[in-house]
Amino acid sequence: MPSESLLARITDYASRPNPYPLYAELREAGPVVQQADGSYLVGTYHEIASLLHDPRMSADPRSRGEVTHKPPFLRLDDPEHHRLRTLAMRPFGPPHSPGRVDAMRGEIDRITKELMESFEAGQQIDVVDDFAYPLPVTVICRLLGVPREDEPLFRAWSDALVAAADVRPEQDTTETDKAGDQARIEMGGYLVNLAEQRRGKPSDDMLSAFVNEPDPALRLTQEELAETAVLLLIAGHETTVNLITNGVLTLLRQPEHLDQLRRDPDLLPRVVEELLRYEPPVHIRERIPLADIDVAGTSIAQGAPVVLVLASGNRDPRRFHDPDRFDPTRPDNEHLGFGSGIHVCYGAPLARIEAQAALGALLPHLGTARLVQDPPPYRQNAMLRGPRHLPIQL
Repeated sequence: MPSESLLARITDYASRPNPYPLYAELREAGPVVQQADGSYLVGTYHEIASLLHDPRMSADPRSRGEVTHKPPFLRLDDPEHHRLRTLAMRPFGPPHSPGRVDAMRGEIDRITKELMESFEAGQQIDVVDDFAYPLPVTVICRLLGVPREDEPLFRAWSDALVAAADVRPEQDTTETDKAGDQARIEMGGYLVNLAEQRRGKPSDDMLSAFVNEPDPALRLTQEELAETAVLLLIAGHETTVNLITNGVLTLLRQPEHLDQLRRDPDLLPRVVEELLRYEPPVHIRERIPLADIDVAGTSIAQGAPVVLVLASGNRDPRRFHDPDRFDPTRPDNEHLGFGSGIHVCYGAPLARIEAQAALGALLPHLGTARLVQDPPPYRQNAMLRGPRHLPIQL
């Protein structure tokens, strides 16, 4: 089939269970492949990494006139990105809150054990609904100060926002975009209201820290608070659900590595890193050139959409030996699972802890577990790829 249709084929739901042959086709046709819709696909590791570090590549959708409101810092460029990311990091990590994430380890272990209390041999569970979703949701709710009982509210908003952010070539996105805008407004208002309830009454959560910042120069505006809080709540659980679920699926498909991990649980950190390369939670990112650029001999005009297929870069044989093999002992595993450059994942340290805790707790159950359905049903989203359900028999 023509390489000009690759993006349409990659994002076709029929490709969701296994997009990797299409990624191989992309790399063979690339490094850069123009699509029928005028966008450019990039699927090779070194070119993706270079573009993620290139200040001429904008993450801001306003560069193409797609939105008029100010996006969250994930989709801004420096210097504004740096300012907002720095303010958002103050109550989350170093240097101002160096112990915040590490202090969550005990809480994460406790939540994990609570979720698994009802698991019994012979029982069928859905890894997503019964474990991989509620764990990071509970954690991010604790960190932000969001009532866990409001989860049905923000799950609906999250679904609408994630759907609107997906890569959808040759589709009428009017209704999806409208639903995403409405969800952003409602969710932002909900989170700002929660934060305002803590103004002048500090508590040990991030919303409280944002509204009670004593230095006026370090305070978020109400609009910035809304966008930042929405981003943190969504990003704090959506990708981690995929990471945990993809991990269970991969280990059950590769019993030799599951047995190795059960014999040597100290391998868990390396298993998680290899999962981030082999089955990453984020497959695609979009950028917009702010000037005409040349990428591996291909000229790309200012403003042309550029689609970086991170998951393809993670399987690039020019960067990784035997890339289609899952190898937890892989050396020099500098994957693109959390992106790279100035927009590298803000919550990566927390996601690593959650994935290690989750997979470590599940290990005793996985030795005799089996997949009920393979491939499982996948989420619609091509950008944030992962199973919607993962039924297993314990």
